[in-house]
Amino acid sequence: MEKTLVLLKPDAVERRLVGRIIAIYEEKGLNITALKMLKPTREIVEAHYQEHKEKPFFQSLVDYLTRGKVCALIIEGENAVKTVRKINGATDPAEAEAGTIRGQFALTKGENLVHASDSVDSAEREIAIWFPEITD
Repeated sequence: MEKTLVLLKPDAVERRLVGRIIAIYEEKGLNITALKMLKPTREIVEAHYQEHKEKPFFQSLVDYLTRGKVCALIIEGENAVKTVRKINGATDPAEAEAGTIRGQFALTKGENLVHASDSVDSAEREIAIWFPEITD
């Protein structure tokens, strides 16, 4: 089974959408194998988004993810990475299909509710950052 990391970002938690979003993944047949709520440190978020460190939006991205609680999940299933990204929809909610999480609930491109790993390799790296207590 393939694994991916999903983050329900502070706007999802603040708007009390956590249960509804998790239900969407489960209804698609995916399995939640780990879940935790935390207020991430700057170190965790900076490690997570290291590939964006030199980009102009990096600081605002770190500020956004550290402003409140995040729900971190490990989701498993067949083709989990691709399936979860399709369920999430386009980063810009104006371009996201209506049935996707972002198409239904996201209000802006900058605060788009969810993150999902973009590859199996990224998922491994990101799971190690957010779930260091889990070893396979």
